[in-house]
Amino acid sequence: MTRTYEQDAIRLLETRRRRGRPRMSPSVQTDALPADFTSTVRGIPSLHGMSEWLQILGHSETDVSRLNIVHVTGTKGKGSTCEFTRSILHAHGLRTGFPSKIGLYTSPHIQCIRERIQINNKPVPKNLFTKYFFEVWDTLMDPKAQNTDPKQQPPRYLQFLALLAFHTFIRENVDAAIFEVHHGGEFDAMNVIQNPVVTGITSIGLDHVTQLGPTVESIAWHKSGIFKSSAPALSVPQEDRPTEVLHARAAEKNTSLTIVSLNPSLPTNSRVLSIPVQRLNCSLALKLAKTFLEAKAPGHELEPEDISTAVRDISLPGRFEIIEDPDGQTQWFVDGAHNTLSLKKAAEWYSDLTKGSGLQKYRILIFSHFSKDRDGLALLECLAESLAERDALPDHVIFTTYIEREDELTKMDKGQERYSCMNLQYPVSY
Repeated sequence: MTRTYEQDAIRLLETRRRRGRPRMSPSVQTDALPADFTSTVRGIPSLHGMSEWLQILGHSETDVSRLNIVHVTGTKGKGSTCEFTRSILHAHGLRTGFPSKIGLYTSPHIQCIRERIQINNKPVPKNLFTKYFFEVWDTLMDPKAQNTDPKQQPPRYLQFLALLAFHTFIRENVDAAIFEVHHGGEFDAMNVIQNPVVTGITSIGLDHVTQLGPTVESIAWHKSGIFKSSAPALSVPQEDRPTEVLHARAAEKNTSLTIVSLNPSLPTNSRVLSIPVQRLNCSLALKLAKTFLEAKAPGHELEPEDISTAVRDISLPGRFEIIEDPDGQTQWFVDGAHNTLSLKKAAEWYSDLTKGSGLQKYRILIFSHFSKDRDGLALLECLAESLAERDALPDHVIFTTYIEREDELTKMDKGQERYSCMNLQYPVSY
């Protein structure tokens, strides 16, 4: 019997969602921590089992290393940085022939799960996703496959997706791969990567505190867990205390740490780079790409045209995105900010673009929050305060809920082919 993408692969994948994540040890104090402290977690880290599962799938550490991996973590901007890095390397590959096939593993997705596993800026096709999904599923979900540890449970949702990405990229013979960390770094499933070409850290702040906190130093410790002695480490400028931790961890892991500041040579005529934080993310991505090419294609330098092409062609849905409604009268300002750092940037972006046009505006905020690990009220207060400071408070607010389908498929995965900008009838009052 033929197994399908929607009715079989996606349904089975949903069964692997976990109900909670390992928490930071409660014994750690919340005061300022020394740069050389060591954090701990309670529960089973998502890194546990990853190496064994890859071996069961037939993939050695050497196979993973041959993917030529750029490994990226951070609190905010890591998804954009990964996209910028991919776009820059792709533009270079179009001109020179290397890299010719680039894998990208990132999360979360906007419309469909396949967005998390891309090759050359396209989600893996349904037929390939389904094929590789069941190669991994049938191998690892066989009880006999758990032969390294009788107590080891099968891969959970994010672990399975990471394994699927490795499996897909190896089978498809990509010659470069960019992997975004799920949460943290040290104990994350993606830290099964032992020989990346280069590692990068975007802006660090307080997020996923129950898993990585309680302080920004602790979070920096977790993030810098992806540093490896075989790979240069890069980071955007951080606050003083996390910077000290990053330097200490780089020394501990016997690698060099380079702080990457804003690159003044980036194009100035790009809307995506008109946002200061995206210029910083792109600056880090540019350095990641240059470092990658120095290691894997000596003599093949990036040209200005590569960067211009990369910035022109990049698409960042859900990140400072503007959608023009077909009615010609409505603009949608869309951003997936989910922590205070990102919400402040989103509010700044929105207010800067909407103020001073001279047109009468009716502002509507649609707000959704469904993470059990974050304080939704605190996030809403942060957004409200940030908008109020810039005289951009909405005239109307719509709060939404997140409801799974009864058939266990997410609405967006089911209806991705019909995705379009929707017209809403805005209620003036209740």
